[in-house]
Amino acid sequence: IVFGKEIVALAKKDRRIAAITAAMPLGTGLSEFSKEFPDRFFDVGIAEQHAVTFAAGMAKNGMKPVVAIYSSFLQRAYDQIMHDIALQNLHVVLAIDRAGIVGEDGETHQGLYDISFLRSMPNMTIMATADHYELRNMMRYALTNMDGPAAIRFTRGRGTGRIGKDVPIEYGKGVLLRKGNDVTILVAGDMAGAALKAAEYLEAAGCMAEVINARFLKPLDERLIIDSIRKTGLVVTLENNSASGGFGSAVLELLSQYDFNPRSLVLGFPDEPIPHGTRAELFEKYKLNPRAIARRILDFINIYKIKTI
Repeated sequence: IVFGKEIVALAKKDRRIAAITAAMPLGTGLSEFSKEFPDRFFDVGIAEQHAVTFAAGMAKNGMKPVVAIYSSFLQRAYDQIMHDIALQNLHVVLAIDRAGIVGEDGETHQGLYDISFLRSMPNMTIMATADHYELRNMMRYALTNMDGPAAIRFTRGRGTGRIGKDVPIEYGKGVLLRKGNDVTILVAGDMAGAALKAAEYLEAAGCMAEVINARFLKPLDERLIIDSIRKTGLVVTLENNSASGGFGSAVLELLSQYDFNPRSLVLGFPDEPIPHGTRAELFEKYKLNPRAIARRILDFINIYKIKTI
């Protein structure tokens, strides 16, 4: 709903904005756009590869195409994203719906790999939304302030929260959500709420966590991240993505360039098929709900207090 309304509002102001999907107009929220702008809406059928190459051609000719595809289906167009968009540095916006755990659609639909397969692509900017405010703001930013390829990942469901309400988007910049001195928690997108709740549990156990919403997963906000980790000496990354090659890996690669060696913990989904189940069930199963996150962090930093969480 949020994505669909925002792209309509933006398209009313800019005739160059077009929307492309691959047999997912209803699921991606493009039904209203298709009615408002039938000459700028394209459903190419179950042909994600064509959707991406079609968008590249449109961008080459001055349009601003937005390609709305579920994360799990975007995998089909890996080669086209690389060769037709990234290498040519074309201004195509990838609206990656159903990123992360999707719930009861089965293991083939889990959107847990888009960070991993996109972040190695040259010229690619990757953003992750913490709430519906950030989705709106990132859409506006990508279509009005950027020139090259941009990917915006957002999760299934109705956006809630106010994490991104009052902080404008600035290229490559994250946001400090909570100050602390004992451990730095770096968060990718929708895990921000869980991180803040986990920080409350940690505080009850005597640990003050600093929480940073990365916003941009590529490029990373190097200064904000490094300054925080130098202060705390400990870093935990948290993502709704495979831990293999994802956001945490990117942070570790960044840290390898510096002359200090903080203790680190990467929290994400393991390198195995993630089964069918509700979001709540799967976050509990893989110990990625707030209470479990806090316990894992306490174990990591070896803080033992009388209070328990």
